[in-house]
Amino acid sequence: RAFVLDTELLLMDEPFSALDAQTRERLQQFVQTLLQDYPVSIVFVTHDVREAVLLGDRVLVLTKRPAHIRSEYKIDLPRPRRSFDSNLDSYIRIITEQLQAEALLYT
Repeated sequence: RAFVLDTELLLMDEPFSALDAQTRERLQQFVQTLLQDYPVSIVFVTHDVREAVLLGDRVLVLTKRPAHIRSEYKIDLPRPRRSFDSNLDSYIRIITEQLQAEALLYT
């Protein structure tokens, strides 16, 4: 429905969090396909690092409340991307390490 409005910015707050793994992956691929035909900027909130790297051009890691940007990662991989692509792994590892370091600050 959001693409019908021909908007320039789409806000998505964990849109796939309640889905089973197979449906989630199908929708992730569908979003990538849609973006090829209907370019729009998306602010996509997720706690899933693999999903962030798969769908994002930029991944922002936020601090605990009050949230501010802790770090930014530019994902320089060709599209379309597949969730099992090993090229995602180095980004996922670096971002996960950053998140774990951030979590240690508050324990």
